[in-house]
Amino acid sequence: MTTPHRTILALACATVLGGVPLAHAADHASMTLYRSDNAALYASSSNGGADDGYAVIREQRTLTLQSGTHDVVLGDLPDHIDAEALALGFPDGSAKVISQRLLLAQGADAAMTGLVGQNITVLGSNGETLAQGTLLRAGDGLLVHSASGTTLVRQYAAVRANSHFPTGSSLDLRVDAAHAGNTQAMLSYPTSGLGWRAAYVATLQPGGSCRMQFESRASIANRSGRDWRDVKLTLIAGEPNFAKDSAPRPMMMRAKVSFAAAAPAMPEQAQLADYRSYTLPGTVDLPDGSVSQVPLYTPRTLDCEHTALYENGGTWTPSHPMLGRDYNTGSSNTVVDTLKLKAFDSLPAGYLRVLTADRHGVPQFIGEGRIDDTPKGSAAAITLGTAFDLRANRERTAFHVDKAGRTMDEAYRITLTNAGDNARTVTVREHPNRWREWTLTSSSSKPSKQTTDTLEFRVNVPANGKAVLDYAVHYHWTADVQPQS
Repeated sequence: MTTPHRTILALACATVLGGVPLAHAADHASMTLYRSDNAALYASSSNGGADDGYAVIREQRTLTLQSGTHDVVLGDLPDHIDAEALALGFPDGSAKVISQRLLLAQGADAAMTGLVGQNITVLGSNGETLAQGTLLRAGDGLLVHSASGTTLVRQYAAVRANSHFPTGSSLDLRVDAAHAGNTQAMLSYPTSGLGWRAAYVATLQPGGSCRMQFESRASIANRSGRDWRDVKLTLIAGEPNFAKDSAPRPMMMRAKVSFAAAAPAMPEQAQLADYRSYTLPGTVDLPDGSVSQVPLYTPRTLDCEHTALYENGGTWTPSHPMLGRDYNTGSSNTVVDTLKLKAFDSLPAGYLRVLTADRHGVPQFIGEGRIDDTPKGSAAAITLGTAFDLRANRERTAFHVDKAGRTMDEAYRITLTNAGDNARTVTVREHPNRWREWTLTSSSSKPSKQTTDTLEFRVNVPANGKAVLDYAVHYHWTADVQPQS
């Protein structure tokens, strides 16, 4: 049949083919999900799937089998499934798998792959029915089987399914069954396109001391090419090694969590080898192309340290004394805003967003940073940003080397300015790292902290004013050490 706008080509086969049995998709799967920081999983601007992340799926499928050897199709599988690690078994021993073939959801017909084995209606541009029956194949046209024969439709306008429209890839199985009827199969496989990471929000409270309201959630990204419903979910915190590439927020969606109690129950945390697991108390829905969030811990109020920091150098210690005059002069004049908290429990790696109320009481974003996996009782710290009203200037005021005496003296002056209307305390962190053996010989302010490679001073800077810090260090070394000029 030819129309001015498109041609509908249908090929009818005289031979009547038997329908391919379909394994019904299971909505009550269990999933173990591993952490991924790949931006493509969570980005709202990305299109399509993402070949990153790692999840292990276990689901029960109901298969309608025939007696003897025949083919069965399992649909609604993710796009990035690891075919080499896929396993299917029959717990009751009623059948065995002879061979299996994974049909990937790729190309223009990807959306149709999951309908293989289901009853569909193929419609033309004017709404007319072109074919109706069981879909045998999707790709280079639709192969549809019915009682009157098999039809290949190459051009069509729409497809109507009588049940849930599945997504993703499909698995073509050849099985040998002892008898006909429905039986249960257990399917497990790893897949990418799924990942999670922690998402923390800290709201600073008003007052002179640093206190915060701390919320912790898990952000769960699904870019697998498949929807997941009523999934029992376990999150793994830590960094297992993956020997090969894992083969991996269009819509912001909150997971549907089935909690029995009125107050939300928290995930059950447990040790798993050298990692941590978080098993959610209810089931979740993870639509394809979504980022869902579930709570990790109950919100709480925590003490914190909010610091204006001026730091020069690092904790690196050279293998010999560094005698060059221009070594470690420092050039930055910025003072950064930092925040530190003590982990009340094991905190999985993720991103911490920090808010504070403005003069109208409206919470405003003031910075974000990543925290690594942090064991209970350890410190987690981030840099919020650059302080707007604070500046610093660092200059060397003295430098002398006595090679014969194997000593070296150096002094610095740090001038801090504050253009704001409130007095500020700035932490100055210096690292005397010309050599590992040194002593502080003088300072205009007593250090608040001193270690083998760090000096810290807390300097009060008045509003619309400045403050000066002077300090000097003395280095010395033994005869067996060769300095570098």
